[in-house]
This record gives sequence, structure tokens and C-alpha cells, in this order.
Amino acid sequence: MSQNKTAYTMANLKILIVEDECIVVRDIQSILKRLGYGESFVAFTGKEAIEKAIEIQPDLIMMDIKLNEDMDGIEAAEKIRSFFDISIIYISASADEKTLGRAKKTGSFYFISKPITLSAIQTTIKKACLKHNMENK
Repeated sequence: MSQNKTAYTMANLKILIVEDECIVVRDIQSILKRLGYGESFVAFTGKEAIEKAIEIQPDLIMMDIKLNEDMDGIEAAEKIRSFFDISIIYISASADEKTLGRAKKTGSFYFISKPITLSAIQTTIKKACLKHNMENK
């Protein structure tokens, strides 16, 4: 969560979705809206995610691990976390142990498997926000 917030509220939580598949982005946005979260922001590439994170300073990032470009989601997350203390929730259809190990090194222990469900998003966001708020106190 951004440095100026000590606690999150669902309506004002800024969430950046980094995903290269439009249909998955729409599904995530639909679920977030049904759960009562405010506006979400979207980036389709790692480079765009870094630029958007610097611009909007999101409270939370939902990051696809495998993006269709040279930079994967883990590398983008590492670069973003070098600027900001932001919780990252990784998303992937499949991830091997090596990839999960790389993801954990970025300080994120949150992972949602595709296909994405409402309950997975709801539970994971709450855990990530609560942990982050506790660490900042």
C-alpha cells in the first residue's frame, strides 16, 4: 500500500492489473467491481507496468508472471519494488518451482492461479493488504 495510507478501504484501493490477455483483464476488473473495489488501472507489458506504477503509485499490483515480451512479470515487479513498497499478487496459469522461487525473492508470497475466481481474489487481496498494513505499523 502506498506510504501515505495506514489502512486500506476497498473503495479507494488503487489496484494495477498487469496482464497481456484482454479477456483476463476484463474478468479481473469485473470481479474487483463486484467486490466493491474502486477504479483499477491496467498495463499490458512489464515496461508499461513500471511506467504506470510510477505515475499512479498503486496500493496493490496484480501481476501476470508470463507476459508476451522480453520482460516477465517478476522482473517488472523487482523494478517496481525498487521504487515503492507495493504488495504484488502474482497471477499465472502454471508456474514451476524455479519461477515461484524467483517470485518469492521479490518479497511477494501471494499467488493466484488461472482461471481466476472471485473467492481467490477476495481472499488474496485481503491477506496482502492486512499483512502490508501490519508491517507498516
